[in-house]
Amino acid sequence: MSFIPNRRKFLTSRHVALSVVLAASLFGCNRNDRRIDLDEFMQMREEFVQSEQEQRPKARPATLSSGLDRETVGPGDVIELSFPGAGLDPIFAAMMVRVDRRGNIDLPLVGDVHVGGMELEDVEDAVAAAYVPEVVKDASVHAILKKAAPTSVLVHGAVTKPGLTKLRRTERNLLHAIHRAGGLSEISAATVTLSRLGSPGEDVTVNLSTPEGLSQALALAPLEDGDIVTVQSAKVNAIFIGGLVNAPRTQIYPPGVKINSLQALAAAGGLRTDVFPKEATLVRRMPNGEDVHVRINLARLANGDDPNLMLAAGDILWVPETAATRVQDWINKNIFIRAGLNASMSYNVSGSEFLNRRGSQGIGGGGGGLQDQFDPFGFLNRGAGINAIQTQGGG
Repeated sequence: MSFIPNRRKFLTSRHVALSVVLAASLFGCNRNDRRIDLDEFMQMREEFVQSEQEQRPKARPATLSSGLDRETVGPGDVIELSFPGAGLDPIFAAMMVRVDRRGNIDLPLVGDVHVGGMELEDVEDAVAAAYVPEVVKDASVHAILKKAAPTSVLVHGAVTKPGLTKLRRTERNLLHAIHRAGGLSEISAATVTLSRLGSPGEDVTVNLSTPEGLSQALALAPLEDGDIVTVQSAKVNAIFIGGLVNAPRTQIYPPGVKINSLQALAAAGGLRTDVFPKEATLVRRMPNGEDVHVRINLARLANGDDPNLMLAAGDILWVPETAATRVQDWINKNIFIRAGLNASMSYNVSGSEFLNRRGSQGIGGGGGGLQDQFDPFGFLNRGAGINAIQTQGGG
C-alpha cells in the first residue's frame, strides 16, 4: 500500500471538520475577552497624564535657604579678631578665638559673647558692644573667618562616592551634599530622602528631576552633623515577554532605556513560525493601581498601521494561544507526525509548511493541493506577514 493514498484518506476524513474550526476561529469572537482596544488605551493614558499635570503644584522659583545665602559663623569656627587703633594695649592685640557649641566666643575682660549664626560684620558689632563703654570708650573691631568647621553628613545609595561627606557652611543643602558625594550614579532615580538626626521620624523626600523637587530641596533648613541623605535607585527596568514567541523570558534593561513593542518581540526571538498568532496582549499597571489589558493587532503593528508602543518597566507583553493556534499546533503534532511514522518516513517540516508545499504531497495539477482543501480561507499564508517583525527594527 502506498503512502500518499493513506495519508490523503487520513486527512480527508477530518479536513471538513477542521476547516469549520478554523473558520470559526477566524471569524468568531470571544465573548469573555475583556481587553480594551489600542485607541481606548491611548486615550486613557492621555487622561492620566493630563490629570497628573493638573494636580501637580506650580513650580516656584528655587531659592537657597536663608541659612546658606550668607557667610555666617557657627560652632567650631575659628575667628581672628583685631582692633585697629587700639595702641599698644596687650589686651587688644590680635587674637584667635573659637566658637563653642553654644555659639559663644570667650573674650578677655568681658567673657562670653554670642556670635553663632551671625555674619562677620555682626560679629564685629557684637565684640565692640561688649567692650564699649564698660572697658573702653571706643573700639574698632575687624573679624576674619580663619577656619570654618565642616558639617559631616552621610550620603549613600545611588551616588558615585557614597560615604561620610564634609560640607562647608555655605554648602549645607542636598544638592551640595550629592555633588560632594560624586553626583548621581547611572542607576539613580533622582529621588532623595533626608533623615535628620535631630528630628527622627520626620523624613523628607524630594524628586530632584522636577522643578518642584529642586525648589523644595533648596528651601530646606541647612543640613546638620549626622544627617543622612539617601539617594534611591531606579526600579529595575524589567519587561515580561511570553506566550507564542521563540524565547519567552524576562527582559532586563538599564534604567532609563526605552524599549518598544517590536523591539521586545524581536528580543524574544520573534513569533513562533509553526503557528500564526494574530494578536498580543499588553498588561500595564496604571498610576491608580489598576491593571489594564490592551489588545494589540500584530499584523497592524508589523505594518506600521498601529502605534509601536513604548513599554514601561513592569509591562507584560503576552502572545496568547487561540483556537486557531491550537488547531495549527494539533495539526503539527498529530496529523503529519503520525502520517510520517505510519509510512516509515521522517519529515523536518511543520504541518503548516507541509500544507503549503504542493510538490511534497504528490498531487498534480487540476485537483488543487491540500491547502486548497484544508485552508480555504488562506489563514496560514496570512500569518507569514506577521512574522516580519523578526527582521524589522524597533521603529
